[in-house]
Amino acid sequence: MLTKNVLKSRKAISPILATLLLIVIAVAAIVVTYAWIMTYMGSAGQQAGVLLYKENVYWNSTENKTYITIGNSGTADTKIVRLYLGTSQSNLLNVTAYTNIGTGKILSAKSVITITLSWPNSLASAWTAGDYYYFKIVSETGHEMGPFPEQAAQ
Repeated sequence: MLTKNVLKSRKAISPILATLLLIVIAVAAIVVTYAWIMTYMGSAGQQAGVLLYKENVYWNSTENKTYITIGNSGTADTKIVRLYLGTSQSNLLNVTAYTNIGTGKILSAKSVITITLSWPNSLASAWTAGDYYYFKIVSETGHEMGPFPEQAAQ
């Protein structure tokens, strides 16, 4: 008989208390989600600080040089450190030594620079007009542009 009295004396949680508890749980979930999203968006925004784009490629056959003008439409400065060249996307060679990049060429935010490539004799004395060549440009921060194809002109 004693167990029946104990069971009857237990009461459930009141509807008001249950509603308040659900509201507190929902608010806590919203705060955690907001903090996670803001952390993610902050790191994604920092990565988008450098946005490289190709503006122009000019082939000068009298000088045996190619001029590649690139820009940075991002919000952060960077340094261009490597240029790759090849006849396909899969066989790119580092030709930085044959450029005016040196130890790095500064590319400020919202600006453009021109990279001059003097064609090395190891690749060919000159390019073949009409053929496609692939270029890839790498910045100090690890951002890459390319490989992008360009058709050689005379």
